[in-house]
Amino acid sequence: MMTRTMLLALAMSVLVVTGCVSKGTHTQTLGELDEARKASARTAAELEKLKKESAAELQASRQANAKLTSDLEAARTEIGKLKENVSAIQKGLYEERDARQQVEGELKKLRDEYQAAQQQLADFRRERDLLQAKVDELKRDLTAANQAMTNAEARIAAMQKEKQELTASLGEARDRARDLETKLAAESAQAAALREDKQRLMSGTTTAQEEIAKLQKRAAELETQAALTADLTKRLEERDQEIGKLRQMAADRDALAAKVASLTEELNKAKERVASVTGDLSSLRDEEAKLKQERDRLAQEWEKLQASLQREQERLKAVEAEKARLEQERDKLMASLQQEQERLKAEAAEKARLEQERAAKEAEIQRLTKTQEELNKALQEEIAKGNIKIKQIGDRLTINMVDKILFDSGQAKVKPEGLKVLKQVSDILKTVTDKQIRIEGHTDNVPIGVKLREKFPTNWELSTARATSVVRYLIEEGGVDRNNISAVGYADTRPVESNDTEEGKAANRRIEITLYPKDLSEIVKQVKQAS
Repeated sequence: MMTRTMLLALAMSVLVVTGCVSKGTHTQTLGELDEARKASARTAAELEKLKKESAAELQASRQANAKLTSDLEAARTEIGKLKENVSAIQKGLYEERDARQQVEGELKKLRDEYQAAQQQLADFRRERDLLQAKVDELKRDLTAANQAMTNAEARIAAMQKEKQELTASLGEARDRARDLETKLAAESAQAAALREDKQRLMSGTTTAQEEIAKLQKRAAELETQAALTADLTKRLEERDQEIGKLRQMAADRDALAAKVASLTEELNKAKERVASVTGDLSSLRDEEAKLKQERDRLAQEWEKLQASLQREQERLKAVEAEKARLEQERDKLMASLQQEQERLKAEAAEKARLEQERAAKEAEIQRLTKTQEELNKALQEEIAKGNIKIKQIGDRLTINMVDKILFDSGQAKVKPEGLKVLKQVSDILKTVTDKQIRIEGHTDNVPIGVKLREKFPTNWELSTARATSVVRYLIEEGGVDRNNISAVGYADTRPVESNDTEEGKAANRRIEITLYPKDLSEIVKQVKQAS
């Protein structure tokens, strides 16, 4: 508007300065003025269009700034969540460390208890050995006592046998003594009778001599009594024979008296032997009494030994039972210790595995952060325009690309400008080997137009075709490993903005490249191989 006014003023000035002009010049001037007006109108229209575009771009920029602000807030929120996750992980690690220290303390306590049990078992074994030695000594003493008892019983049996023999000898001696006494009494009676006969004979001899003297004296007087004398002579001869017999009897009596003296001496000796045997018998009885006392004492000792042995055996049984119980306790402790060791080994292995996974995660997140930085650097122009958004949450990285930088409306073939962007993306993605890469196609909720329905009946086919086109380029032209990449179409099922506004629909029409972890065991294996 200002330009047209300036042109009219300029034309008026020319007219004033030049004054009157020819008709042709006037016509030419009018034509030029008309052209100038048309040019001014075009310029004004272009300025108006530029103003509208500037206003639209300003609005889009403001919306992009608002979106960036919301994304920044979301990123801050995600960072806060990450910090909370890191704090939780650190807390878990601290708790795991405390649990491990507690387990190590319990293990040390169990080891100390096991060592104490081993020491107690060694003490019990030493006590058992001492008790066994004592029992062996008691058995030896018992064997010696049994031997002594056997010897004493043999001595008692021998003494009893000797006693029986002595008793029999004493009985025989007593019988012999009674016989001797009977014989002595008979001999004494016979000797007394012989003494009486001798005395009688002596008295008879004296009478005979007196009679002989009387007869001799009367021989002369009694010569007539020759027959009587002859008879008396015969009687004297008979009496002489009787005297001879008496003398023989006296000799026999002397021999009998010698025999009696000898028998008396033997009797005295027998009495002495009986006295000796009686003394020996008394000694034997004393010895027998002592032996009985000794036997009773040995029997008491034997009973005491039996009782002591029984107590020792009961104690040994108790010790064996205690030993068995301790061995069971030891086996239980060993089993518990082995289980605890296995559990600790399992926990250590699990902790090592978790540590490896954590290290792998940290390394993965670091690599993902590096990938994000490289993508930010490579795509900073498009990011600045708001056409690309890169967001990292934990171990996932998402590249959100609006469809207008890759595809024309209703098309699934990547346009040249989009190929440049995909080339920058593929240069980075082809170096990523520890992530799965998923290309997601998304649309708004506007149904496919009539002209495109033959090619893409619904938004499902369109979103899938676009994702497949991006995958094909990344594999065939970008050099991305086909084993790490996949394509999927979601149509309008996962909007990021409301489809009620054009801006929301434009945000929902997008291609998302998501990098997410592979299997953790594969990551750990790669980390081990790398280390």
